[in-house]
Amino acid sequence: MSDPGRLRHRLVLEAPVEADDGAGGVVRSYENIATVWAAIAPVTLSEQVAAEALGARLTHRIVIRTGFDVTTRHRFKLGNRMFRIVAIRDPDESGRFREIHAEERSN
Repeated sequence: MSDPGRLRHRLVLEAPVEADDGAGGVVRSYENIATVWAAIAPVTLSEQVAAEALGARLTHRIVIRTGFDVTTRHRFKLGNRMFRIVAIRDPDESGRFREIHAEERSN
């Protein structure tokens, strides 16, 4: 990405927080850790049946500036939309940007 002006979406980066549920398991929630400018582009759309409910899985390419320690345990939020991070890479090996492959599920 050579044009930082394409980073026009404000995404909230969320990190998982796990708490003991008192029965030997954990309850996972997410907390906001940063707000970042990003470019978002849809990549593919597929229909799925999960738990006998028809839905769609949309994959996106999200580009952000380097500076945040983003892993596949994090997720992005844009309003009501949630993006689960699947993979992260440095697209041009310059260390300036991160290209993130993410999934969004809609029902």
